[in-house]
Amino acid sequence: MPGRRWPKPPCRGHAEARDPTAARTLRISQPTVTAQVRALEQQLDRQLFERLPRGVAATSVADELAGRIAGPLDALAEVAGRGRPGPDAPPEPVHLAGPAEMLSVRALPVLAPLAAGGVLLRVTTGLADDLLEGLHGGRFDLVLSAVRPRGRSLAAVPLMDEEFVLVATPEWAAGIGPLTCDDPGPLREVPLVAYAEDLPILRRYWRHVFRTRLSARPAVVVPDLRGVLSAVAAGAGVTVLPRYLCEAELASGTLVELLTPEDPPINTGFLVARAGAPARAPVTAVRERLLAAAHDW
Repeated sequence: MPGRRWPKPPCRGHAEARDPTAARTLRISQPTVTAQVRALEQQLDRQLFERLPRGVAATSVADELAGRIAGPLDALAEVAGRGRPGPDAPPEPVHLAGPAEMLSVRALPVLAPLAAGGVLLRVTTGLADDLLEGLHGGRFDLVLSAVRPRGRSLAAVPLMDEEFVLVATPEWAAGIGPLTCDDPGPLREVPLVAYAEDLPILRRYWRHVFRTRLSARPAVVVPDLRGVLSAVAAGAGVTVLPRYLCEAELASGTLVELLTPEDPPINTGFLVARAGAPARAPVTAVRERLLAAAHDW
């Protein structure tokens, strides 16, 4: 009936079962079981168990509640069973992380056949330090990193070398004129397109090639090097990019190199895993596929 108030849970002693079966099954103490049952009854405002001379019996409310949560509990048990050996164990995805550009342009194309063959992939993008911390904590199985991790808990294998190039459209190049490693002056008034406000890649190029400190405010900031590439190809200004990312644009003439130093900046990318992590066939397959493909990178 609408507005009917159900009886409050019985007195403290109603769920003090003499049969410790539930406690043994859950591997917790009998008082803990009693406290949890009492808390659930108070939250639901329903009596779930009736005290009998020997133990307790579930009420109809408890039976109905058990039926409602059986499905979600089965699903939770299935999730908890991931990674356990056995033919019925559900497949566990390979959690791969790295820079968005490297994953999109290098890794994912070579991993596509594995996905088509049944390997489950879950991909996360982000900054190296954050991703390595996540790898250490078990969030990821493999990380592509532009930073070599420290310590022995993470095992890193060199994967590829990134050569950085200073690029712009032919129109900007014609306006800038000839450049030398001794004088970045012609670039002083040119709009810079950067990955971040503090110009990390550009500053490194200036320091390595021009032997000077870059002090400028970027005209455009895009936190994805593919966006930086698009902006520069559309005429937004000058930037520094990994060569692999702009190879097609350089080959077609959409972009040109403004300078070809004898010693260009190079950055090594690593494939990183947790040292001593249990071997899993899908993770091994992804790792081997990446290492094999890296020979052509």
